[in-house]
Amino acid sequence: MTDNIQQKDGQTDYEVKLEIFEGPLDLLLHLIKKNEVDIFDIPISMITDQYLLYLDMLRALNINIAGDFFVMASTLIHIKSKMLLPEFEEEEEEDPRAEITRPLLEYLRLKEIAKELSEREMLDRDIFIRRPPSEVMEQFQSEGPLLKVNLFQLIDAFKRIIDQNLPGISLNFSVQKWSLKDKTTFILDQIKIHDGLNFTELFKDDRTISEFIITFLALLELVHIGLIKVYQADSTKDIRIFAAFENNRLMGGGSGQDEDVIG
Repeated sequence: MTDNIQQKDGQTDYEVKLEIFEGPLDLLLHLIKKNEVDIFDIPISMITDQYLLYLDMLRALNINIAGDFFVMASTLIHIKSKMLLPEFEEEEEEDPRAEITRPLLEYLRLKEIAKELSEREMLDRDIFIRRPPSEVMEQFQSEGPLLKVNLFQLIDAFKRIIDQNLPGISLNFSVQKWSLKDKTTFILDQIKIHDGLNFTELFKDDRTISEFIITFLALLELVHIGLIKVYQADSTKDIRIFAAFENNRLMGGGSGQDEDVIG
């Protein structure tokens, strides 16, 4: 993440860039799940169009997009063009969608293996993770079991916030009242005060598109560096946010032990 300040015509322009922390296969899997389609029968035209819309939103938010995203975009467009060609019954060619189905299945298999490894007995015996306070988890779990939220679910939730509060406005990122550092500090303070927040509560004081964007970028940065965790009971519930740190450690307190792990 970078947070540079430039002067333009007497105004302060905060040039913020955030590194994306999930890949193109994660985005494809999100779209497949969101649209409830079969991974073996992907509606390539629809998925390609939605994939490109996500890339446009990432660029509008000034989030650095790795080259892999553009390679995948080119692959999807190529497959889409092949699917539009007339089919000849005498030519038994492989389904063009297999070009993305195979890596998606392999990626899913690797994710399952990673999940299985993380659940082995060494967890809590040789490795200790930072857990949220029990009272916070009890409060959140009253609505049902919580599932971890990914980057693209956060983007969906943010788009709904914009559509509700500033309908019809286009995303742009220029002059800011807040710097990213100021806004991350503000969010952490609010989470500490309230022992967790709903996603929508983060934006209750924002009035302009720039304010909404800087709040969202600050949230992504805090998720990226592991200072906060985001969960959701189901797609109809608000996303819940809570701290992944102890208050005294964030403020530099404590005995100095266990300083190497946060999250």
